[in-house]
Amino acid sequence: MGFLDNLINGISLGSIYAVIALGYTLVYGIAKMLNFAHGDVIMVGGYVIFTMMTTLHVNPYLSILISMAACTLLGITIEKIAYKPLRQATSLSVLITAIGVSYFLQNMALLIFGEKPVTFTSVINLPKITLFDGQIIIKSETTAAIIVSVLIVVGLSLFVNKTRSGRAMLAVSEDKDAAQLMGINVNRTISLTFAIGSGLAAVAGALLCSTYPVLSNTTGAMPGIKAFVAAVFGGIGSIPGAMIGGLLIGIIEILGRAYISPQLADAIVFAVLIIVLMVKPTGILGKKVSEKV
Repeated sequence: MGFLDNLINGISLGSIYAVIALGYTLVYGIAKMLNFAHGDVIMVGGYVIFTMMTTLHVNPYLSILISMAACTLLGITIEKIAYKPLRQATSLSVLITAIGVSYFLQNMALLIFGEKPVTFTSVINLPKITLFDGQIIIKSETTAAIIVSVLIVVGLSLFVNKTRSGRAMLAVSEDKDAAQLMGINVNRTISLTFAIGSGLAAVAGALLCSTYPVLSNTTGAMPGIKAFVAAVFGGIGSIPGAMIGGLLIGIIEILGRAYISPQLADAIVFAVLIIVLMVKPTGILGKKVSEKV
């Protein structure tokens, strides 16, 4: 049952990557920006939940809602202060700014919470699932990660395709100038995109810290990078692609760690990404876009 155990763990980890990747794919799909500070918003969300639960003794689920509100506000603030002035700037300028925001959040967390990692208490309280007479036990964190990721993907897909705000996002992603001429408030639409992505980061923080219960100012850094890889793998800008990419990256990482080498697991993930992009540069579900000159 070792392979099945590893596969389940891979799906669990991949589900967390998928939730994180959705933040990247939303912002890139709508605003055509790579928000590399997204992983650090996850870290902030984890610290908000930790503070609510340990210092203020707030209910875990209420702590998650407060964290979502805090991260949503943080995402909107980052977009207004750091990214909005760079609407017409080059991609390199935006990328450097995103890296700067990332270091700023990490160092603020270091000043406030210190450099010593803290132990995070799981916010998930679901029954374990036992299969094959106890040979396989699916932890509550695994079940929650899978259920939450599926619900978020379905909910986001419905929101983008069925609501007025979602259709505005699609219009902005196609052509900002044309969308503005049609009466769409581009700035508000982009701010909404950052708000949704940052709110999801808080959920991802809750799932990540509950599954791997050590929280520090760099908690979201590596998962954030791997989730970005997942978004590119699945086709950045595609919501189902983020889900597929996240699951595949999670499974590849866990199986590589179990059957090849724990030290080479990360290298294997990036090697697979390179191979996939050589065959299909736009990712699994990505579409090739022709630009008029």
